[in-house]
Amino acid sequence: MLKTAPRLSADQRVIARLVPPGARVLDLGCGDGALLDHLIRERGCTGYGVEIDDANIQACVARGVNVIQLNLDEGLAMFGDASFDVVLQIDTLQHLRNAEVMLRETARVGRIGIVAFPNFGHWPNRLAVLRGRMPVTKVLPYQWYDTPNIRVGTLRDFAALALKNRLHILDAFGLQDGREVRLWPNARASRAVFKFQHG
Repeated sequence: MLKTAPRLSADQRVIARLVPPGARVLDLGCGDGALLDHLIRERGCTGYGVEIDDANIQACVARGVNVIQLNLDEGLAMFGDASFDVVLQIDTLQHLRNAEVMLRETARVGRIGIVAFPNFGHWPNRLAVLRGRMPVTKVLPYQWYDTPNIRVGTLRDFAALALKNRLHILDAFGLQDGREVRLWPNARASRAVFKFQHG
């Protein structure tokens, strides 16, 4: 039976273009494996997904994506330095208790790291806070009391964290409905994207 190509969101398609063709990829918090499957099929990449959720692991296996069940809060000790060309953390960083450690581990394990996360500095989020409420948006769809996000951050927050950890930012921009936002992305984009390497 011929498998159909995965359907990616517009944001995922932009992120996929950041990955060089033929790269060896580690996708941390890979979800159902759709992005990694796309990279394998369309960009000739190889690699592994890392996921903790049983249903997502089954979805990865059904797609034929190599996946390892691992709690990212336990680290990446099983992978050697520069084991991968690219390490992805797409909508993962905000769920981790050890976000700073995992950022350093991403730079250690991969020659290039790519992270994407909800940008709390986006103007609708700021407006919601000014009105005295936590934001609920397409990118931050949960109420404050049931959100799986344990961290919120902005593009400027991440840039400061990268500097603190001696990471060299190769590219940074915002994403809004699948479009790159390079002019005032901290206010105009719902998602932050960074491409970086060890400094």
